[in-house]
Amino acid sequence: MAERFSWLESLLRPASLPASPEDFFARLPVIDTPRLTLRRMRMQDAPDIYAYSKDPEVARHVLWDAHASIWDSRAYLRFILRQYRSGQPSSWGIEEKGTGRLIGTIGYMWYSGENSTVELGYSLARDRWNQGYMTEALQAVLQETFEVLHINRAEAQHFTDNPASGRVMLKCGMTLEGTLRQRIFHRGQFRDVSLWAITRADWEKQHRST
Repeated sequence: MAERFSWLESLLRPASLPASPEDFFARLPVIDTPRLTLRRMRMQDAPDIYAYSKDPEVARHVLWDAHASIWDSRAYLRFILRQYRSGQPSSWGIEEKGTGRLIGTIGYMWYSGENSTVELGYSLARDRWNQGYMTEALQAVLQETFEVLHINRAEAQHFTDNPASGRVMLKCGMTLEGTLRQRIFHRGQFRDVSLWAITRADWEKQHRST
């Protein structure tokens, strides 16, 4: 169960901190990096989302199917907007500053208040692969997760035949904890996944001022 705060406690908390995890998920603060803006998605993003989500190569590494039409992208956005309104774990859109184009998403697949843990997931347009964009985005989300949301553990997983995703996690200081054999039934077969994680202690050690 997520922690709840009283009205008085919310007044005493710094303005930069969310009143609760639900409040954080509902507002998903804008995050700026050198090349990217991570922000809440909106219905106007449907053409950009469809442009990369229709690519079978992008869909091959995720749990959702390639979008068959822009209506699939609009349905996805309606789901995301419902998640925002209800304060449920959801995703940022990844906007490229140079073009103003939405080139992917990154965010929370699930959240456990009792265990202070989140799972992260992401996807990126194929024409932006291997350019450091996802490493840049994930590093920024991990910082927000530990320093603002105050989570103790963040984890992520990828299919074992997608090692490029693991390299992103490694660059961001995550540790490979093992292979979960036949963890997910996906498109007619059981598939192995690699599990990565980073704890708050790991993060603080890596980013401690010297």
